[in-house]
Amino acid sequence: MFTGIVEELGTIVAREELSDAARITVRGPLVTSDASFGDSISVNGVCLTVVEQSPDAFTVDVMAETLDRSSLARLGTGSRVNLERAMAAGGRFGGHIVQGHVDGVGEVVSVSPSEHWTVVRIAVPDAISRYIVEKGSITVDGVSLTVSALSDGAPGEQTWFEISLIPTTLDETTLGSVSIGDPVNLEADVIAKYVERLHPATAAVQPDVK
Repeated sequence: MFTGIVEELGTIVAREELSDAARITVRGPLVTSDASFGDSISVNGVCLTVVEQSPDAFTVDVMAETLDRSSLARLGTGSRVNLERAMAAGGRFGGHIVQGHVDGVGEVVSVSPSEHWTVVRIAVPDAISRYIVEKGSITVDGVSLTVSALSDGAPGEQTWFEISLIPTTLDETTLGSVSIGDPVNLEADVIAKYVERLHPATAAVQPDVK
């Protein structure tokens, strides 16, 4: 499990295309400093397993399912990525519950800088939009963020949400360099998904009060 607090900006230094997967090597001295075979590291919000490591880099295998459902398929040598190690028991819970399981890919539709922050609007797939609420949490490329605004979901209109990024987030994550049209990995709050899943069962066992 992760919390969406990016520890380091890494760089993809190698990518090998396999028949049904890709093998990617990422330079990230901080997250690699205590990495071991089999450890989990979030790469742009995708939980991946370390299969090799060196003093300043680690290698992961990305299967076709992950490539199809995330933006990792579009990244190559030289791409910058957000990195976070799995949360240690007893560690600070700085963001929110992040599993590293991408629900879908959004698209940046506007970037509006101001003096002290930047507002980014992201078009979101309809299948995810029902889990997004104003002032709720969402993970964008592995970064835990608060939804500052969202569309009303009117029929025929594009579904979107906005995030307001402070200078630290702009400087320390890949979100500081996003442009219109860029894809971003999205993970909705898992609590909302569990509530939706359990609601019918919960309703079924409610007592019949007259």
